[in-house]
Amino acid sequence: MSHGLMKTSMVPVQPADTSTGLKPVMRRHPLFFFFLMAYAFSWIALIPGILSVWGIMPGVYAIWSVVSSFAGPPVAAIIMTNITEGKAGLRSLRDRLKQHRAGWQWYLFILLGIPVLLLLGIIIQPAMFASFQGLTPTLLVTYPVYFFVVFFGVALPEEIGWRGFALPRMQPRYGPLWGTLLLGFLWCFWHLPRFLAPDQGGGPGTGLATFLTNFPIFFLFIMALAIITTWVFNHTKGSVFIANLLHTSVDTPFVVWVPLFLAINMTSQDLFALIGLGVPALLILILTRGRLGYQPSEERPKED
Repeated sequence: MSHGLMKTSMVPVQPADTSTGLKPVMRRHPLFFFFLMAYAFSWIALIPGILSVWGIMPGVYAIWSVVSSFAGPPVAAIIMTNITEGKAGLRSLRDRLKQHRAGWQWYLFILLGIPVLLLLGIIIQPAMFASFQGLTPTLLVTYPVYFFVVFFGVALPEEIGWRGFALPRMQPRYGPLWGTLLLGFLWCFWHLPRFLAPDQGGGPGTGLATFLTNFPIFFLFIMALAIITTWVFNHTKGSVFIANLLHTSVDTPFVVWVPLFLAINMTSQDLFALIGLGVPALLILILTRGRLGYQPSEERPKED
């Protein structure tokens, strides 16, 4: 089992920059500008999709949803990495995107353990098991296909930003626990416009009551996932590839398994993820005493 982060996953200490202009300001406040761009680019790109859902303009929401993901966190991460670290930082980010070497136990946990935890989160809810429609031979084909699509089309753009850029800067500054909780908070609220669309239980015919029911469950689910992801990230030398694999292993069952249980609705969908991941996240917090496997290799200066 590998512990800690490689130096390539940590951000080099930057000398004090007192010059004026936009770029120096962005260098001094990289996290602020990263999240500002990640939110702004994604939310603006999602507007046509939201309007299409509500019948205000033609369009396909799913397409705009993917565009929104690629327009936000990865673009913000690339821009801010280039500004703060230049070509060396971009090469480091690229290397961590390809860094697939990790102990077999992490692959077992991600590819088998996570789906099993989510399945337990489903069947533990009343009436779920009775509504199960049964497995089909096509599932053996559709699951890897959807896994591939989710890996590159859903999880990858987010993880380039959240774990590729933000987390390596937030852990040294805020500590592993508070850095993770803050990232989880911002990650959750990045999804906020999507609650106006069907993928988060919104759309025509829904209202504030639906949002007030679904959003708190989703918030707790994302916080639990953030804790687990940081723990895995810190034990796999800051691998964005492994974080992306974990993200994919969580998202794919939503696409493949949910249709197999007729009793699942939007509320119980997020609830099964919270049940499945909430207990492991709590155990990780307790057993690591909030360190989440973090081993700081160098100190970073605090931003203003």
